[in-house]
Amino acid sequence: MSDVAYYTAEGLKKVRSELEQLEHVERPRVTKEIADARDKGDLSENAEYHAAKEEQSLLEFKIAQLKNTLSKARLIDESQLDKSKVLALSIVKIKNIANKMEFEYTLVADAVSDLAQGKISVNSPIGKGLLGLKVGDIAEVKAPNGIMKFEILDISR
Repeated sequence: MSDVAYYTAEGLKKVRSELEQLEHVERPRVTKEIADARDKGDLSENAEYHAAKEEQSLLEFKIAQLKNTLSKARLIDESQLDKSKVLALSIVKIKNIANKMEFEYTLVADAVSDLAQGKISVNSPIGKGLLGLKVGDIAEVKAPNGIMKFEILDISR
């Protein structure tokens, strides 16, 4: 499977903005904290120093992740997408066959998924189960407690 992730201009801007914040605001702040803690003396017993170094490590890891995400990111032209099938950036209204509950999700790239906002990753179990289907189709999604079935009620952009 390809590691390419498709983003809207807004989604790509959000990822770039987060990277910019980490590189140009957070990184200098942490570097200053390390320098300040180092000036306080014995590093072996300096909790501030060790906490700042740990924060720096986590920050650098996050920066590397975002750079990797951006290297695989592709801007998607929504006007060229087939509106009859579920694709990345589709807004899909589905109904759980078992309990008749209805949900609406937007399928997005991993980096911008946010379940609270109804944005699920195209790589999530539900996202994968919905891709390529049309209105009226039944999606079968593998879940820890078995197969869940969802009817596709509507697809929009």
